[in-house]
Amino acid sequence: MSETTLSLAPAAASYAEVTAIRATDPQAIERAWATRVTRPTIRGNGRLMIVAADHPARGALSVGSNMTAMNSRTELLDRLRTALANPGVDGVLGSADILDDLVLLGALEDKVVFSSMNRGGLAGASFELDDRMTGATAASTAKARMNGAKMLTRIALDDPGTLATMTACAQAIDELAAANLIAMVEPFLSRRVEGRVKNDLSTDAVIKSIHITQGLGSSSAHTWMKLPVVPEMERVMDATTFPTLLLGGDPQTAPEETYASWARALEIPAVRGLIVGRTLLYPPDGNVEAAVGTAVDMVR
Repeated sequence: MSETTLSLAPAAASYAEVTAIRATDPQAIERAWATRVTRPTIRGNGRLMIVAADHPARGALSVGSNMTAMNSRTELLDRLRTALANPGVDGVLGSADILDDLVLLGALEDKVVFSSMNRGGLAGASFELDDRMTGATAASTAKARMNGAKMLTRIALDDPGTLATMTACAQAIDELAAANLIAMVEPFLSRRVEGRVKNDLSTDAVIKSIHITQGLGSSSAHTWMKLPVVPEMERVMDATTFPTLLLGGDPQTAPEETYASWARALEIPAVRGLIVGRTLLYPPDGNVEAAVGTAVDMVR
């Protein structure tokens, strides 16, 4: 990923202008991607602080006990723009709709950008574990000059949809590698509990998910891991040589406990940084700027 030095004024200055552009000049989105200032994934101390915002495309709109927390697109964009305004935030992971809004608003200048590939496994659906590639492709990611793409890879040994998901992820890894783009793999061993999919966050389950998914594709040269913070992270990280970013997940504990667990895990050399969404974008006190600042301080 080479850097581009040309920077133009944002195509849109308001959300109303974003909608107007989408209606009257949709080609402006492609132009915004073509003229955006890009950057290499790694620079400085090699650490990364990425905000994540691809949850809505999978129908996952809850944060903690608030089932409709992410209903408002403009509120989500406000929170993302606040996070991205912090110079210590390297970039964003998002679905195409969100990334297109952000690029029109000029929020992705000199930022690392990861697209989101498989959003077909809708939260709560009977077909949730048949998680098809309904989002970005390697070709679209390359055309927009992004840094890579993420794929959620949930493995349920009793669900045949898992095989289709793994096959699609392996193909995506190959396509991204052919384009010299990062394949960010987010693995879990999963199972249904009372009809709902739950990820097994025990240490050994996370380790097994790593071993299965890091073998996907014909080349691992461009594969990274996106892993949860669980007990015994030293054992977890001993399962892989791949660069790894830690995910935040849906916040279930007090922020102080969450931050402390991140700080401990970030001390492990193979951990390259954080890729966090709801925990930072929807903190209990509503102060996105402060939550993001805390995470940035840990990474830097």
